[in-house]
Amino acid sequence: YRLAEEGPADIRIGNVASDLGIVTGSGEVTFSLESGSDYLKIDNMTGELSTTERRIDREKLPQCQMIFDENECFLDFEVSVIGPSQSWVDLFEGRVIILDINDNTPTFPSPVLTLTVEENRPVGTLYLLPTATDRDFGRNGIERYELLQEPTARSSVFELQVADTLDGEKQPQLIVKGPLDREQRDSYELSLRVRDGGEPSRSSQAILRVLITDVNDNSPRFEKSVYEADLAENSSPGTPILQLRAADLDVGVNGQIEYVFGAATESVRRLLRLDETSGWLSVLHRIDREEVNQLRFTVMARDRGQPPKTDKATVVLNIRDENDNVPTIDIRKIGRIPLRDGVASVAEDVLVDTPIALVQVSDRDQGENGVVTCTVVGDVPFQLKPASEGEGEPQNKRKYFLHTSAPLDYEAIRDYNVVIVAVDSGSPSLSSNNSLLVRVGDTNDNPPMFSQAVLEVSFPENNLPGERVATVVATDADSGKNAEITYSLEASPLSADAPGGIFSIDPDSGDVSVQAVLDREQRDTYEFQVTARDKGVPSLQGSTTVVVRVADRNDNEPRFMQDVFTFYVKENLQPNSPVGMVTVMDFDKGRNAELSLSIQPGDHDQGAGIFSIENDTGTIFSTVSFDREQQTSYTFKVKAVDGGEPPRSATATVSLFVMDENDNAPTVTFPSNSSYTVLPPSSNMRTVVATVVATDADTGLNADLNYSIVGGNPFKLFEIDPASGVVSLVGKLAPKHYGLHRLVVQVNDSGQPPQSTTALLHVFVNESLSNATVVESQVARSLHTPLAQDIAGDPSYELSKQRLSIVIGVVAGIMTVILLILVVVMARYCRSKGKHGYEAGKKDHEDFFTPQQHDKAKKPKKDKKGKKGKQPLYSSIVTVEASKPNGQRYDSVNEKLSDSPGMGRYRSVNGGPGSPDLARHYKSSSPLPTVQLHPQSPTASKKHQAVQDLPPANTFVGAGDNISIGSDHCSEYS
Repeated sequence: YRLAEEGPADIRIGNVASDLGIVTGSGEVTFSLESGSDYLKIDNMTGELSTTERRIDREKLPQCQMIFDENECFLDFEVSVIGPSQSWVDLFEGRVIILDINDNTPTFPSPVLTLTVEENRPVGTLYLLPTATDRDFGRNGIERYELLQEPTARSSVFELQVADTLDGEKQPQLIVKGPLDREQRDSYELSLRVRDGGEPSRSSQAILRVLITDVNDNSPRFEKSVYEADLAENSSPGTPILQLRAADLDVGVNGQIEYVFGAATESVRRLLRLDETSGWLSVLHRIDREEVNQLRFTVMARDRGQPPKTDKATVVLNIRDENDNVPTIDIRKIGRIPLRDGVASVAEDVLVDTPIALVQVSDRDQGENGVVTCTVVGDVPFQLKPASEGEGEPQNKRKYFLHTSAPLDYEAIRDYNVVIVAVDSGSPSLSSNNSLLVRVGDTNDNPPMFSQAVLEVSFPENNLPGERVATVVATDADSGKNAEITYSLEASPLSADAPGGIFSIDPDSGDVSVQAVLDREQRDTYEFQVTARDKGVPSLQGSTTVVVRVADRNDNEPRFMQDVFTFYVKENLQPNSPVGMVTVMDFDKGRNAELSLSIQPGDHDQGAGIFSIENDTGTIFSTVSFDREQQTSYTFKVKAVDGGEPPRSATATVSLFVMDENDNAPTVTFPSNSSYTVLPPSSNMRTVVATVVATDADTGLNADLNYSIVGGNPFKLFEIDPASGVVSLVGKLAPKHYGLHRLVVQVNDSGQPPQSTTALLHVFVNESLSNATVVESQVARSLHTPLAQDIAGDPSYELSKQRLSIVIGVVAGIMTVILLILVVVMARYCRSKGKHGYEAGKKDHEDFFTPQQHDKAKKPKKDKKGKKGKQPLYSSIVTVEASKPNGQRYDSVNEKLSDSPGMGRYRSVNGGPGSPDLARHYKSSSPLPTVQLHPQSPTASKKHQAVQDLPPANTFVGAGDNISIGSDHCSEYS
């Protein structure tokens, strides 16, 4: 197929089905494009091949970048023809040739093209011009070039000629057609146009700027004929020295000057650099004054005309000395003392102040830079002395003798490294050093010496005759024959036994051998003396004592002091604490008696991973903390293995018993804190109220429990048996005792220190239990009341007495005030009657207010005189419902009931006159009015109080919000 580039999407290319002769339309045969889908797509039913949305640019296709034949730029694709249910598949390959269109404009490499032409060039001279490029090919490529003359030009001196190259390209050429004179005109500006052969044609143009250059007709001239300068030696490369300047009246290349060396030696060219453009003379390599002290050469200035013109100048460069040479030290022999390869051999008995070497010091610098001083450094027995005292000796070359300054000792120091340092007087000064190795010669003045006065050797028993026992080595500080040693055996001064029959020694190596079988059980130590003699003249000797200790063989087993070790430890011992120590011994010695201890598990793996043993002391450690309540004893074995070959072993049994610690507090199993016991008021003394039952996981005294009542018994009504926990009634019950009693019972064990547990025993004193809900509510409140606060009986009983006293006092006070008012009024009235007269029987108009005839204090007497029997406590209680906010339950002893404001529901309590009105201490839902003070109220104090007149037989008090009506208390147990 063929397709032009740059086409829009969905251009039809061809129908693959028809070209392959495949009938479509039934839907049984489908087509799929397997490759080439970047630019092509196919209809899977009709086989129609078309382009995708991706634009095809022939010039950007990778496979067409280097193709210059438009028929060779193509896209390959693959189409698969698929039968029904893919029962068969045929794969076909196709190719789409991409046809070029004229979509690129030919362009020059630059919008301004510059061409340089020399003046006076002959007519017909040809210059090649830059070619334009066109990304299109064939007829869409470049077709022709055109030269556009300036509109003001009278006659053109240039002409354009286009040549065809061998590869088919067009090459534009500029031909000179007239005379060129730079003095008349130095440039021309033309327009060069290029066109392609496309339809429509595309073109572009560039400015062709022709510059007319000058010819060379002037010579350069130096400013000076001789240049002179000073240069410090060792100046770093690149250091500028001087600049040579020359001028040329020409322009362009004819006036461009370059500087080059003229008559100059090879050393000048090697050491100096001359910049061809600027004329700067600089250092190329460091210059050493000691090698070259002056450089003299010529420099030429040359223009770049054709032919070039030149001029020359002389350069004189004086090298100034710098302190750049370190002093040199030369050490030579003197007299009969040999010196070779830097080593001088001097006998140790040489006299002090003997010259042993000649030292010559020199410096290549001049003046102060060459004045040298030298000295010997370090703590050595040598010094320098001048070889001559003459004044004519040059300062930069001096000679010295190296003398001994102290006696030499070969045995103390055999070699001396004598370092001589020379320093010049330059600024900064330079120094150098040289060394001489002085080797001290030996004389026989030292006897052989053993490293030890007594040499102890361990040697095993049951040996073979002839075995080597030890090797003794003596050293001699001398050398040569003076240090050659022979050895012999002699009897020890402390032992009368001669070693000859049992031990022998090699005279050269010092190897001591045993000639008999040693038995440690018969004798465990042998002692003799070894003598060492040198071969000097006269011969010197030294000796040492050898002690042979017979080593043991492993023929004894380890033995424990006991077959069974028994230990007692306390429980709760910290992990890694010692729990016991075993003792084991071995009659062997050395490694045969080195014992390794380990724990062996007992029955049921007791001791495995629980115990460890310290090898050095036999101390047994526990890796855990013992709990007697979990396990009371442990049994395991300890194994001892010696270090002999083969090893021997023994075992012992360890029994460990755990002693009890008081680590468990008593546990109260009865009663529970939320339970209660009903006690009738008619109960006799010593009536058993309840029994507190507690247990303790410890044993012995730690589990011996005693009981006591520590709170909630302000009337001393109850008593608990310290041993059995039986709570008995010991006081007589009175009406004020009716209600709930919360006894705080503490259970202590007898351990040291003792452990204790506190439990609550609730006792409800009443004839019967008519409403359990009320009692359970009181018990629930008790659990949220602090233990320091007593809950015992009816809290309003004493309050009623206090209120009666208060009412009587208030009434008495009111009556007193009224009497005083009456006295004052009567006095004034009598005084007015004295003036106006008194009319008998006349009723006064004044009305005196008296207190109400309501005496609350008489009610108790009325009740007392009445014959009515006592009603059971709470007999008229209907229902008491109390709840926390959000429906929570009271389940914490220390949580206070007063923390839930106004969330309870209450009903009235209608008790008889003789029964305590305990329902006043619970919230009420009665329609009677109540007064409530909120904490944010300005009149509220720490204890909120509100009083109102209510019927005396039915008083309702809100206690849930810290509010009391007809009471000065905020809560039932406050």
